[in-house]
Amino acid sequence: MQSFDVAIIGSGPGGYVAAIRCAQLGMKTALIEKYNTLGGTCLNVGCIPSKSLLDSSHHYEDAVKHFEEHGIEIPGEVKVNLEKMIARKASVVEQTTKGIDFLMDKNKVSVFNGLGSFKDATTIHIAGEKSEDITAKNIIIATGSKPASLPFINIDKERIITSTEALELKEIPKHMIVIGGGVIGLELGQVYKRLGAEVSVIQYADRITPVMDSALSRELTKVMKKQKIKFYLSHQVNKVERNGDTITVTALDKKGEEVNFEGDYCLVSVGRKPYTDGLNAEAAGVKLTDRGQIEVNEHLQTSASNIYAIGDVVRGAMLAHKAEEEGVMVAEIFAGQKPHIDYNLIPNVIYTWPEVAAVGKTEEELKSAGVNYKSGQFPMRALGRSRASGDTDGFIKILADAQTDEVLGVHMIGARVADLIAEAVVAMEFRASAEDIARMSHSHPTYAEAVKEAALAASENRPLHI
Repeated sequence: MQSFDVAIIGSGPGGYVAAIRCAQLGMKTALIEKYNTLGGTCLNVGCIPSKSLLDSSHHYEDAVKHFEEHGIEIPGEVKVNLEKMIARKASVVEQTTKGIDFLMDKNKVSVFNGLGSFKDATTIHIAGEKSEDITAKNIIIATGSKPASLPFINIDKERIITSTEALELKEIPKHMIVIGGGVIGLELGQVYKRLGAEVSVIQYADRITPVMDSALSRELTKVMKKQKIKFYLSHQVNKVERNGDTITVTALDKKGEEVNFEGDYCLVSVGRKPYTDGLNAEAAGVKLTDRGQIEVNEHLQTSASNIYAIGDVVRGAMLAHKAEEEGVMVAEIFAGQKPHIDYNLIPNVIYTWPEVAAVGKTEEELKSAGVNYKSGQFPMRALGRSRASGDTDGFIKILADAQTDEVLGVHMIGARVADLIAEAVVAMEFRASAEDIARMSHSHPTYAEAVKEAALAASENRPLHI
């Protein structure tokens, strides 16, 4: 039986990054993955493939709707080859997962393929082509999450689907009904809308992306309505039925009246839930919460002192980069270091177009906490770079403490804000004031100038270009 300093169950962004960091710190490390490819949901059926389809569909939309205004003429009809688009997505996924294989070899991490389950707090049984047991002094659970559903919905994976199946469709839907107005539903809904589908989003809450600042929700709704995506807010779905190729979704609107929707595909996108199937956590003395998450303390330590858990399987936002930070933190704890994570500074991003990104507190949170704050906002349409590119939707908003001017939250919607948000994270990590950002030189012409202008608006109410 092989013995290791650390064994990690799950090879998603949290698991494989934890493995790399453990190996860098001199630990003999094992990584256990249920499937034949590393990378977990994110690399295989989540972040990477969805962004691949978002980029491909964006190119198509630009060719159909915007090339002519740029003086680009394409003879003949521009057509979608969905099969080729899906194949490109698969190629991107393959390249990325092979990169993880390379990193495991480079860092001398031992990889085991098979379902890992606890026999006790230090022994893991791996059920794969070859069944075997390994032992480890310390263990990290990084088993991630899977799509959630509603109890009355039968996910048939053909017409009533989750995000996993939406990445592999063989045809463009005529009418895709999306249940859930969160990140995944909006991103995949936009993919198929661009390719020609009618898209209807049914949302239980009174706005989409309800955990984000309400100003972002309003702006994204307005922009996506211009893109001809239909929204049905404050609607409670209570029945989903399939009859051949027709899906009927029944919901109650905010007046309590029954509304029916008919389409040929229904994407169920109501969130994700922790994945612990087959883990046999109780054999190791690992407790779960009533929500099915692994119970951990502030150091991500479970009820078994040598076992830690990270990522989607524990409390907090289900984000790949959050899992990565937690994987690094646990590895450094094993090495006797004193790492920490400021969860307030974990950014959140939606990769629609325009993109949406945020870090820190929302206005709703500051009001609820009774914090005296000030707000500065700058529209993307006022930027020369935005006009040059034709990406004029959106704004950047900075919230700062009314007394100290310290930046408390930054909320963005616009072109490339998924990248711009890093500036806000850096600023807030060093507890910058709005004036600090306002006095930094920003290249012209760039989208990033909107950050400076919003900071000027927040610090002294003196933006220069509006």
